[in-house]
Amino acid sequence: MPDLFDASTSSEPPPTPAVRPLADRIRPVRMGDVIGQDKVLGPDGPLGSMLASGSLSSLILWGPPGVGKTTIARLLADETRLTFVQISAIFSGVPELRKVFESAKLRRQQGRGTLLFVDEIHRFNKAQQDSFLPHMEDGTILLVGATTENPSFELNAALMSRAQVIVLERLSLRDLELLAQRAERELGRKLPLTGEARDALLEMADGDGRAALNLIEQVAAWRTDKPVDASAMAQRLMRRAAKYDKSGDEHYNLISALHKSVRGSDPDAALYWLARMLEGGEDPRYLARRITRMAVEDIGLADPAAQRHCLDAWALYERLGSPEGELALAQAVIYLALAPKSNAGYVAYKAARAEARRTGSLMPPAHILNAPTQMMKDQGYGAGYAYDHDAEDGFSGQNYFPEGMKRPVLYTPVERGFERELKKRLDWFVSQRLKRGG
Repeated sequence: MPDLFDASTSSEPPPTPAVRPLADRIRPVRMGDVIGQDKVLGPDGPLGSMLASGSLSSLILWGPPGVGKTTIARLLADETRLTFVQISAIFSGVPELRKVFESAKLRRQQGRGTLLFVDEIHRFNKAQQDSFLPHMEDGTILLVGATTENPSFELNAALMSRAQVIVLERLSLRDLELLAQRAERELGRKLPLTGEARDALLEMADGDGRAALNLIEQVAAWRTDKPVDASAMAQRLMRRAAKYDKSGDEHYNLISALHKSVRGSDPDAALYWLARMLEGGEDPRYLARRITRMAVEDIGLADPAAQRHCLDAWALYERLGSPEGELALAQAVIYLALAPKSNAGYVAYKAARAEARRTGSLMPPAHILNAPTQMMKDQGYGAGYAYDHDAEDGFSGQNYFPEGMKRPVLYTPVERGFERELKKRLDWFVSQRLKRGG
């Protein structure tokens, strides 16, 4: 009777051997093979010059996914002959960190150094980040942290002061094409794509080298007698979602781009960034609030109707919802981009706040204080107040600032839009105030 547990008699097919992913098979083995980061790895770049001088310091590699952070860290260990140790802040806590530090100390006693690569280092809390400091200072570890978030916001000051931030850039289409050619050499064949489809494939990767290689690996597995065009490729591949974190750097980068495009009177660019945020899943109500802020901050009194237009667009979105209501926000963005610009009100407000902080608790002049009681009248409250409606041209020219305070100039309207008219009025009041001694 056959043994039921004898693998030789089993009817199940043998397991498929694991295949190394393409991204791992073509991982660079020397720094010169890294694609797309010449600014930091070149002879005049920060990492290139460090390696040339033989003095490598602790580093924070900041950049989007798939630009080579892990690869560069591994190669730095090879170049400096340090033992490479990798951990992820997602899966590691204090016990794991203690073990890593203890191992690094033993290694150091044996005359070997440790390059500790910490992926997603921004996910460690302040106390965990502080635990690295003594081991960095005494040379137990050379820390190389990787993060997709802005280190200025996510890493504490003590850690930042002991490490140099290296900014890595998303890969260009040219970089991704070089990566595709390297992949084809490894695969031993060309990708079965038309030229247009090949370009579309690289655009799908959105600057992420790892994503590009994963897409290439899928395409390389297709069995086809003729090149696949862009339309057929789009049906076979799921388009990669644009990188957008509603609470991270990309959120702030894109709203900054939208705001500055409006300020720069470029409706096409403003619409593009608005669409990028909406496509990324941004809350339209957040955009409505920020767009209204732009009307107050950058258009101001040059076009007072701009604020009303934004509030109406906001209300329309609340009534219509998505996607119809988003058109109202788009129209508000166009209106703001083409409106006359002035930040005179914004500047005046900030200057007034600064003046208020400087002058502390100075009292208003007595003549503009109400005197509802006899005691207040006896103290001079309201004495000498000139009722402007009774004055010539409805303007008395009195002083309304605290006694003894030098009169500041806070609001300076521009010669654009409706503020041109306000400037005429202001100039007239200034001239009359001088005539009447106010």
